[in-house]
Amino acid sequence: MARTAVFGGSFNPVHYGHLLLADEVAEALSLDRVLFVPAAAPPHKPASQLAPAADRYAMVALAVAGHPKFVVSDIELRRSGPSYTVDTLEALGLPRPVLFLLMGSETFLDLLTWRAPRRVARLAQLTVVPRLGSVFDPESAAARKVVHEVGEEPLVVHATSLPISASDLRRRAREGRSLAYRLPPAVGEYIEAKRLYRGESS
Repeated sequence: MARTAVFGGSFNPVHYGHLLLADEVAEALSLDRVLFVPAAAPPHKPASQLAPAADRYAMVALAVAGHPKFVVSDIELRRSGPSYTVDTLEALGLPRPVLFLLMGSETFLDLLTWRAPRRVARLAQLTVVPRLGSVFDPESAAARKVVHEVGEEPLVVHATSLPISASDLRRRAREGRSLAYRLPPAVGEYIEAKRLYRGESS
């Protein structure tokens, strides 16, 4: 059975930081595939700050094209209501030994605010990838609280974290500045053609 990592997020927009992280984690965990899952309606983010879900999905599809282990899924776009990770993992139906859930260290520490966090940890191996400038101590009081509540230890994988932020890319797009070398050219062309992020106020 294919060893699969679920890499969810708003991908608003997807960039080289996401892609490099996924490639290195795929190598470190000997994965067969990384499933990019753009959230249709992320529960923790206001819709007003997001490009349309169909556009964010299309940008991820352009970004992962050609990579032998990268796949984009529209599973959350096909489901109505908020995009809860627990629903996605249940729908995938893969056993926990071959299913990994990628998340940043800050996200792991915030896991108890998610819907059914214990169920999430039962469905997939929580895989924490510390972000640039972030020191994740799995023995810290905050981390131990999460582990105690969900009943599962996280797997910590270190991967290169590029200093690229989606918020900076949106700002650059809004100001008509260059996106080169920060995201795949096809994604930059899509943003330009669709005039995405031009109406943002922040």
